[in-house]
Amino acid sequence: MSAAAVALPINAPPLLEVTDLRVVLNTPRGPAQALRGVGFSLARGATLGLIGESGCGKSLTALALMGLLPEGARVSGSIRLNGQELVGASDAALCALRGDRIGMVFQEPMTSLNPLHTIGHQIAEPLRLHRGMARSAARAEALRLLDRVRLPQAAQRLDAYPHQLSGGQRQRVTIAMALACGPDLLIADEPTTALDVTIQRELLELLHELVADRGMALLMISHDLAVMARMVATLLVMYGGTVVESGPTAQVFAQRAHPYTRGLYAARPRLGTPRVDGRKPRLATIPGRVPELADLPPGCPFADRCAWAIDACRAAPPAPVGVAAGHVARCIRVGELGAIG
Repeated sequence: MSAAAVALPINAPPLLEVTDLRVVLNTPRGPAQALRGVGFSLARGATLGLIGESGCGKSLTALALMGLLPEGARVSGSIRLNGQELVGASDAALCALRGDRIGMVFQEPMTSLNPLHTIGHQIAEPLRLHRGMARSAARAEALRLLDRVRLPQAAQRLDAYPHQLSGGQRQRVTIAMALACGPDLLIADEPTTALDVTIQRELLELLHELVADRGMALLMISHDLAVMARMVATLLVMYGGTVVESGPTAQVFAQRAHPYTRGLYAARPRLGTPRVDGRKPRLATIPGRVPELADLPPGCPFADRCAWAIDACRAAPPAPVGVAAGHVARCIRVGELGAIG
């Protein structure tokens, strides 16, 4: 399984363009900048990953794309899907896109599926809403989709309720729902969380096949660096509501220009690590914790946890620095860190 993108026409316009996306949330301590100038583009058939610790802005970015931000959130910047501006769009316009042109696989299927409706009803609903299908036709298509995502005994499970399925089966149902209307963009937010390794591998292979077959774009969120290395061609490393490093996945992992990317990479579990004095060595950790939204510093958001930080890092947000072709990091010491190795 590779992260290669589907071949596209030369100079094909991007499917999704996000420019200077900013989100301010209301908190008990006042307004907090949750996203600060996030920007990226995604072409049809391309794959893009967002990584970072919890609280760095990954899921909030996905919710902003879907128009599902918390009540009272203030959004600025631009989100254009097929040239249509989504920032400031009406609820009716966003509802017309959700489940139709944009599909989303949520992190926990038990909370994203309605426990009061059968899975067949829930998969058929977007088909009836967006495609105007009759009940019988939508049910038949729901069965086809369940077969497509390889749900065992799909015909018998059309009338099952979510609690009657295993975690892996429920996640297959959510994938079928997200794909029902043939979206241009599929967002997968930690789609393999809490699943065993075998089921994780099966679901990731399924997502890879579906993206390749349908030519849709994939935006994946995960903490698992190994998953990202296999699944996405381009990677965005997020911290403190901003993108601190971005570029081709293989290049980002090979060079790791930002100290935060280095910390994430060093903290990954590795099989076959030799024992020391008969004991397994402790995993490397990044000191400190992700700051609260209301406590983000004026300079580099990672400065207080960074071993290479200097006074200038805390003075102002760092500008993007080119590392290689298409590879950018927001760190004023990129050149020095490259020399350190």
